Amino acid sequence: MAAHLQTVTDDRPLAAPLAIPPAGTGRRPATAQRTAQRLANALSITRALQSTLDVERLIELFSIQTHPLVPHDGVVYRNASQAILYKVGHEARHNCTYRLMMGNQSLGELEFLRDMRFSSRETARLEELLTLLLQPLRNTLLYRYALWSASKDPLTGINNRGALDTALRREVELAHRYGTPLSLLVMDIDHFKSVNDRYGHTMGDCALRRVADCAASCIRGSDMLFRYGGEEFVVLTSNTEWFGGLMLAERLRTAVEAMECTCNEVRLRMTVSLGVGTLETNDDPAALFARADEALYQAKLEGRNRVQFIDRGAG
Repeated sequence: MAAHLQTVTDDRPLAAPLAIPPAGTGRRPATAQRTAQRLANALSITRALQSTLDVERLIELFSIQTHPLVPHDGVVYRNASQAILYKVGHEARHNCTYRLMMGNQSLGELEFLRDMRFSSRETARLEELLTLLLQPLRNTLLYRYALWSASKDPLTGINNRGALDTALRREVELAHRYGTPLSLLVMDIDHFKSVNDRYGHTMGDCALRRVADCAASCIRGSDMLFRYGGEEFVVLTSNTEWFGGLMLAERLRTAVEAMECTCNEVRLRMTVSLGVGTLETNDDPAALFARADEALYQAKLEGRNRVQFIDRGAG
């Protein structure tokens, strides 16, 4: 049964519910002890949440820390802007869902689940506890976005060369370890300099984005697309023999040739050349890339708008 969506913000006062009553207020010792315990709980939760910059681990820690105070069977965290959906525990009949805000910034939604309905006292306690989550959550989201941005090409939005270096080392190591095939494609836009020279760099940037979008629509979910630099792109495709690499390269070539590329009401005809390399027994990342790059060079020599593969075994 769904509960009303509540909003928790960073302007909720914490001092009043968590402060220890001053001497001479006339409050009973038991009340002072309860308030002191709430403060101790808040400090313990805060310390735990400050121990990680991983969003999923943060949500898990928050669930662990708050479970003794408000028992629940599971939590679900959603953040559409960063494509996060993370679940801890299991589904249950009843829920309380909270929209998390810091100022005007949305930090996503957190849903608590359990088989028994939450009481009004428990929901009020959850709202109080959630204020302890806001700042750590904001920090982890900023850190996650910084990591994501560091691996992306700002113009096209695809992976950048730094990400390629990391992924290529990892995939080559895994392929050698498990004996699985690995192919690498290097793709270059034909006569791209003429686009910049004739229409300017704004049109060239537009063309680069169109080609990147087209390439991204052609590859599998497990394939990785990178902008290597300038008008050159790389596709890393695991569990793919040379023939599969050739088929993917040809699919990319025909898709780019057939795509509608209109920038500032000017229709551009785009083609690409591709070189394909497949991992061999003694290859390191540099050797695999060099073979694909050599094949690309042959494709350009033979007239561009074509795919080339160098078969070492044929010699």
